[in-house]
Amino acid sequence: MVWGGAGVFVLWVASWLYLSGISAKISNWSHDQTLAKTAEAGFAIQNILVEGRVHTDPDVIRAILNVTEGDSVFAVTPEKVKADLEKISWIKSAQVERRLPDTIYVGLTERTPIALWQKDQKISVVDAEGVVLTDQNLEQFQHLMMVVGTGAPQKTKELMIYLAAEPTIARQVEAAVRVADRRWDIVMKNRVKVNLPENDMGLALRQLAQAQEQDAILDKNIESIDMREGGRLTVKTAPGGAEDLKASFKGGSPI
Repeated sequence: MVWGGAGVFVLWVASWLYLSGISAKISNWSHDQTLAKTAEAGFAIQNILVEGRVHTDPDVIRAILNVTEGDSVFAVTPEKVKADLEKISWIKSAQVERRLPDTIYVGLTERTPIALWQKDQKISVVDAEGVVLTDQNLEQFQHLMMVVGTGAPQKTKELMIYLAAEPTIARQVEAAVRVADRRWDIVMKNRVKVNLPENDMGLALRQLAQAQEQDAILDKNIESIDMREGGRLTVKTAPGGAEDLKASFKGGSPI
């Protein structure tokens, strides 16, 4: 009976400690004391090195690290910090290390902004994988091409590869519209729209580049060029521009 009563008493005390939170407080106190001792022993943070940061908010990084100089290097759990950093839209991957005795190292690989994506009257920055990076402070990204339409972010990298092969055309493109998530319309800086085909987009851009190099077709008084019929350029002129267009071609008419 005595032993049984003692066992019940021990269980009651343990339950009381758990429910009152005292055991957790003792554990936290012990943990804090251990960290303090390691800092006193020469493992205090003197340097926090962050490499690869371009667009990521430094305040967010500091909040995730949640340490300052003088704290123990063991106060940082690299695996947890890495996981939390990789939840940030800008960060593709992160490397976090304790470099004993006194340094925390954070290496970041950030996503590269590739285009501005307009959807439902809202503009966001996206990367080559179609990941939305931010919709804030867009002024610094005004040089990026605007893409519009469902599926546009995921297909923009492919379009830009084709455009890169035709710099004569690429430098004049201002925006691209994804149509039914099947093909692209590109809009030039002078507002001329080019309907690209669903297939053989590279060939169509080559033909457009040749027409530009030979006849400066994009500089003429036109509204649009339809290239959806293989090998054929169908030009829609601006009001009153048809005769000027026909008279300006060096070779045969592309119409």
